Amino acid sequence: MKKIVFFLFFWFPIVLLFSQNTVSTESVRNVPANMVRVEGGTFLMGGTNGDSDEKPVHTVTVKSFYMGRTEVTQKEWKEIMGNDPSYFKGDNLPVEQVNWYEAVEYCNRLSLKEGLSPAYQGSGNNIVCDFNATGYRLPTEAEWEYAARGGNRDAMAYEYSGGNSIDRVAWYNENSDSSSHPVGMKQPNSRGLYDMSGNVWEWCWDWYGSYSADSQTNPTGASSGNGRVRRSGGWYASAANVRAANRDNGTPWYRSNNLGFRVVCP
Repeated sequence: MKKIVFFLFFWFPIVLLFSQNTVSTESVRNVPANMVRVEGGTFLMGGTNGDSDEKPVHTVTVKSFYMGRTEVTQKEWKEIMGNDPSYFKGDNLPVEQVNWYEAVEYCNRLSLKEGLSPAYQGSGNNIVCDFNATGYRLPTEAEWEYAARGGNRDAMAYEYSGGNSIDRVAWYNENSDSSSHPVGMKQPNSRGLYDMSGNVWEWCWDWYGSYSADSQTNPTGASSGNGRVRRSGGWYASAANVRAANRDNGTPWYRSNNLGFRVVCP
């Protein structure tokens, strides 16, 4: 009996230490509560009933990532940037009137605050993204659409993010009263993400460009261009423009009281 007790006493700490050292970094990363895990997978990107830039529908595979449960709020923005450029004021409203460069700067500052490696380097049209960095960044257009469609959880392709009943999932020109609204008030999609249809448009990383019919893995968009992709539609957008497949773009300097963003991290 003493030998058995000694065996357990001697080996248990070693087994425990081994198990702790073999836990993946993903499972122990301190991810904020406002981030949602989006498991990677393959989906059909684009649409057949929308604008020509949504075609051709093509197969895309993305790896797993975390995404902001909501658009970045004014409270979150002020905590990092120290100001509030928004037209509509409110801590729980999405920050807006933010151009693409400012959204990138926010990502880097948030990363540094949390002791993570910034994803972005450079300036102007020469900004590059390190997709292996531990810090925050804007989603790629493919990541955005994959998440908006619920990742690999939705059995069918909904017209809007979260369902086919637009008033349940989106603030748009028919119900917004010409204003943005506090985040998280509408029904989320199956991934637990709010306002991916409507409320404010959201900046993505990619330069805007045409789709290819070829299958792609972790695409990051065109190598150059005049405009950066924006997705989601917003409070003034029509029902057609808040569809999950809808695309738009703006120059990186563009800002609007209908344009914000959300963040992702590995």
